[in-house]
Amino acid sequence: MTSSTPERGPTSSEAEIPDKHVPAVEYTDLPEPLPMKKVLGPSVLLLAGAIGSGEYVLWPSIASQVGLVLVWLTILGVGTQYFLNMEIERYTLATGETAVTGFTRLWKPWGILFIFMGVLAWMWPGWATGGTTTLSFALGFSADAIPYITIGVLVLIGVVLTVSPVVYQTVEKIQFFMVTLIVLFILYAIVTLLGFDGYKELGKGFVAFDEIPDAVDTVGAAALLGAIAFAGAGGVMNLVQSNWVRDKGLGMGAKLPKVVSPFTGEEVAKPTTGYFFHRDEENMRRWNGWWRVANREQFWTFFVIGAAALLVFMTLTFVTVGVGSDAESFDFIDLQGQALQDEQGAWLGTVFWLIGSVVLFSTNLTVVDMIGRLTADALKTTTLRDNDKWSESRLYFITVWAMILFGSVILLSGVDQPLVLLVIAAALNGLVMFVYSILLLQLNRGVLPREIGLRGFRFGAIIWAVAFYGFFSVILLIDQGKQLFG
Repeated sequence: MTSSTPERGPTSSEAEIPDKHVPAVEYTDLPEPLPMKKVLGPSVLLLAGAIGSGEYVLWPSIASQVGLVLVWLTILGVGTQYFLNMEIERYTLATGETAVTGFTRLWKPWGILFIFMGVLAWMWPGWATGGTTTLSFALGFSADAIPYITIGVLVLIGVVLTVSPVVYQTVEKIQFFMVTLIVLFILYAIVTLLGFDGYKELGKGFVAFDEIPDAVDTVGAAALLGAIAFAGAGGVMNLVQSNWVRDKGLGMGAKLPKVVSPFTGEEVAKPTTGYFFHRDEENMRRWNGWWRVANREQFWTFFVIGAAALLVFMTLTFVTVGVGSDAESFDFIDLQGQALQDEQGAWLGTVFWLIGSVVLFSTNLTVVDMIGRLTADALKTTTLRDNDKWSESRLYFITVWAMILFGSVILLSGVDQPLVLLVIAAALNGLVMFVYSILLLQLNRGVLPREIGLRGFRFGAIIWAVAFYGFFSVILLIDQGKQLFG
């Protein structure tokens, strides 16, 4: 059994974890694996972000246009993301570092590039705007008030994050509550709302292959790529799973500092360089234990509940709105609520809209937290590594409030159509997923030792992810090129 006292790793010429661009890891023992109930959390945050992007909005919007013809793509999307998420987790469980730090070890500019890719895709306040829009359906306030109420929601999110002693713990508690409400509604819908016709059409959607070409043409390349990317979480949100795993204290993440409030927590300016372990018998026992429990947490929380949410919300759209709707923006959600009121009573339409607000506000909370973490981690790992003034926590909160300020400016400028904002974000995230699928192959197959690295069926799954997101990204680029150049 090895000593738990950190020790220096092999020299640079023989280092297992590359140290050309980021300082070398230290070697120590893995902590003992935790039971499922203490591991549950990071996938809940990811699920909260997933339900508000693809599950409640984009895929139901597609269902209102073409029915359930493309429903099989949702399962492919969520399944592909499950394997991607576990490869993102693999590196963090083994080293305590985020996936973006691992990419930076391969090539220094990756950290800054992922900040750019993340901010560009997620800076649009479409989720908060959507949440306020559905709230207006329930409470009946004027559409003119939506931008101002949305700004208030963004500011409230910023305040809640800023006063949290340990940010992850606060976000986790909020999202557990939000996701519980959403799951209760999904269970109610499964039992009482979908009906025989809904389940029958859902089954047909998995085999209606002859209708796929027309459906793809109707939806459009940008919306389709966005929906595929958001069949689950999407884009850099999946990458930030590793930040949440680290702050939850799973695997080697237990040995790294956490993001805390600059007012109520104790900041640590230490860079987030990780650790690694020798593959002796005891450490491999611990590693296998961590890998098993992390897979269970991700599978049941993200894949099972996420896939169920997609299928339920799409089928609910079909049975309430039907096919071929020409409703614009969030009007199809308004129509759904009205249909539920007509069939089940006014209370259910109101509940549906309120659940939509819960879904979308919880997603915007996840988005703001996610971009803050990604930016702070990448900057502290690279350009501000040796700067004692700028802790990761301080960088996090500056980014959070910059996101809120930008979102407020966007809303005040008049760009307040939530579906437009979400399609922009989603399409950009599909391209990002193609990029980091390739990098995960290089990191977990080429860097991590074979005993704990990417191999076997999971290697094939990530090859599939590269082909999957690459194919739809090429379609998007061709489509946009035709629009630009005629």
